[in-house]
Amino acid sequence: MRVLDLSRLFPGPYASLVFSDLGADVVKVEDPDPGDYLRDISPGMFAALNRGKRSVVLDLKAAGGMLDLRRLCARADVLIESFRPGVLERLGLADLVADPGRLVICRISGFGQSGPWSDRAGHDIGYVALAGIVARNGGVPAVQLGDLFGGAQTAVIAVLAALLERAQTGRGRVVDVAMTQAVTGLLLPNLGEVAVAENALDGSRPCYRVYACKDGGAYALGALESKFWERFCQTVGRADWIDRAFDVSLAPVVDALFATRTREEWDALLRPVDCCGEPVLTPSELRGHPLFAQLFAGDLPRTFPALVPTSDLPVRPAPARGQHTLEVLREWAPRGDSNPPPA
Repeated sequence: MRVLDLSRLFPGPYASLVFSDLGADVVKVEDPDPGDYLRDISPGMFAALNRGKRSVVLDLKAAGGMLDLRRLCARADVLIESFRPGVLERLGLADLVADPGRLVICRISGFGQSGPWSDRAGHDIGYVALAGIVARNGGVPAVQLGDLFGGAQTAVIAVLAALLERAQTGRGRVVDVAMTQAVTGLLLPNLGEVAVAENALDGSRPCYRVYACKDGGAYALGALESKFWERFCQTVGRADWIDRAFDVSLAPVVDALFATRTREEWDALLRPVDCCGEPVLTPSELRGHPLFAQLFAGDLPRTFPALVPTSDLPVRPAPARGQHTLEVLREWAPRGDSNPPPA
């Protein structure tokens, strides 16, 4: 499968990274300057999101650049873009949007390609605020949920569904991924409630809470079911707590208990009794944890589902801007092509 990725920053590049890890040939299409500016903002993030891909530079405001893009589109299975709504049309691809042929065009935006909100600028904080995530979370999430769930993961699902449809009909389609609307999927169970219910999973209940430990680390307890909470209480010698799993007033008392041991000591004590407790790891600790041994492809994390073994993933590092322009154009769109795409 061949994927053209015209996007920048997080949502589109994360989606195309998933396709790359699933075996697709992914080509980033960048403008002459600045290209994907995540490369300069955070070289580490850029490297993690763009390993295994190739990069071409095309000036889409010039006739030659647009002709090359059309030739690439004629050989591609998927085109991903995250321009503001209408930009692809203004660049001269309105006909391709209207009739993509076999191409699946994935359009990622904050509020969708049409409607009264489509022209608004935005970032993740605004998407998750409008979608109810910030209110439910009690603050701004430290992970870009709108970009990565509402954008990237939704785009992957939509594209795979469109490719399945194409296998049956022979036709591609345009898929409109609106991050703000899509990220409400994280609230789907809550939106099914007739009335606003009290949130028992907000960390205020002693059975479902993150506890600070003696060494500055933390331990997460998720003993929602009575059998797990009872195991915890019996293990710490507090059978009198068994009926108080959801008693908010007990939380400070359990806080004080956890402050008496280190994170590692709590893990050694509670892991054998299987009470749904886990140490709180920092991102830098993942590499050394046995659960994540297969997470890293070299020095960088891979994506999931892991249908391709980590050892078989492309070892190509993230590209320099335009590093593979001539190579890709010769391979995908030779100038002597007798069947160029329609102009």
